[in-house]
Amino acid sequence: MATPTESPLQIQNLNLDELNEKFETAHPIEILEWVVSNIPTGLVQASAFNVDDMVITDILYRQVKVPNPVPVMFLDTLYHFPQSLELVAKAKETYNLNLQVYKTLEANTREEFVAKFGEALWETDVRAFHRVTKIEPLNRGLDELNAIAWITGRRRDQAVTRTRLEIFEIDPNNRLKINPIATWTRKESWAYVAEHGVIYNPLHDQGYPSIGDEPLTTPVAEGEDERAGRWRGMGKTECGIHMED
Repeated sequence: MATPTESPLQIQNLNLDELNEKFETAHPIEILEWVVSNIPTGLVQASAFNVDDMVITDILYRQVKVPNPVPVMFLDTLYHFPQSLELVAKAKETYNLNLQVYKTLEANTREEFVAKFGEALWETDVRAFHRVTKIEPLNRGLDELNAIAWITGRRRDQAVTRTRLEIFEIDPNNRLKINPIATWTRKESWAYVAEHGVIYNPLHDQGYPSIGDEPLTTPVAEGEDERAGRWRGMGKTECGIHMED
């Protein structure tokens, strides 16, 4: 079992098979209670403020009793929808979030980004775009926040690349990566939202089940995969934060 003085090496030596078996049928509240109890420091939630992320934030800030609020890290790519940025501000106020915003060191505005990387870097080199706007800021943020474990809002039914997702895993930097709603369905996430009055991005009601950068996110038609509107026509399923594709 982890202890309050957990180190990255100790995290790496956790019995993940045992943990995953133990919590396979557990409610996300139970999972996160175990996490905050056993990792009282060095824990971070990485959030894109999609509905699943909001469910986790609500659990962390309203359901689980912790002495210190878990930092919620948001990656400002400079290309978010206005509605997404409005939700970030609203969530910060609603939950009194320990919000930590990270972005590229290369630019502070879209105009500066264009001057540095060209008019539409995502069209000329989408992998470079994600390296600059997401992967580097994420890794820098986790380092600066002294994270030994981080929480994501991934679910197995979101995409074919996630069907074998475990609740607990070790990332390439030997941090514990926790996916507390891995076993949930989209329906279960929305049921939680309805039951607990969780705030969410209004774009979810306008055909956007998964919301990323504005230039790279389109509405999803009935019957399409939940993440079909992300990187449409690019043959991508992930931005690189969770896996390279």
